[in-house]
Amino acid sequence: MSGTVPIRSGTELAADREEVELVTVDGLVLVGELATPRDAPPVATLVCLHPLPTAGGFMDSHVLRKAAARLPALAGIAVLRFNTRGTESPRGRSEGEYDGGVAERYDVAAAMSFVAERNLPAPWLLAWSFGTELALKYGLAHPIEGAILLSPPLHRTTERELAAWHGSGKPLVVLVPELDDFLRPAEAARRFAVVPEARLVPVAGAKHLWVGENQVRRVLDEVVGVVAPDRAPLPTEVPPDLIA
Repeated sequence: MSGTVPIRSGTELAADREEVELVTVDGLVLVGELATPRDAPPVATLVCLHPLPTAGGFMDSHVLRKAAARLPALAGIAVLRFNTRGTESPRGRSEGEYDGGVAERYDVAAAMSFVAERNLPAPWLLAWSFGTELALKYGLAHPIEGAILLSPPLHRTTERELAAWHGSGKPLVVLVPELDDFLRPAEAARRFAVVPEARLVPVAGAKHLWVGENQVRRVLDEVVGVVAPDRAPLPTEVPPDLIA
């Protein structure tokens, strides 16, 4: 493409980025960032739920960081990322302590309250690994459009909690790596059978951590295809003035 530059792994595109704080009902302050399109209101919102903090997951886990770096500019999507309780990243440390997915219900609620306060449109949960447990367990308590799950391990989510999504009217899109460490496509199909309307997307060659630019692009294309389908597939090159 003439007059354009390629989007590389570390590319950050133009957006309005704001450091934010979320306050939980049990009195904790969680640190985060809101990235929004620079020149127009967002068409939808991603509320990101990060991987397991005791295994290195945080708001800057690479797929979520790249979603915030690219999607406001490329797809007009607002991206809210935050550290769950006790989780630390370059943005800072959220108050409290990791609670194995129990008290984290209040963290999800704080994020959704923030979305409502800011009048952010059409919120979708974008959840990865441990974050998918939070989405499945607590997402239906909030006014979400639906949830996009990356590498769900289904370690903490009960069958009853999963089955509650059946008939909820809230779409579930589930990206399952072929070579996942915890839940591979065949087993995922069996487990998610209690939500027959869920859309399972097996991804050939992918692993739990979605390492590599090709895998990240696959994930982001799937996300945009759900949340803002008229913006998919995403370009791989942009004008130089779109680089932050």
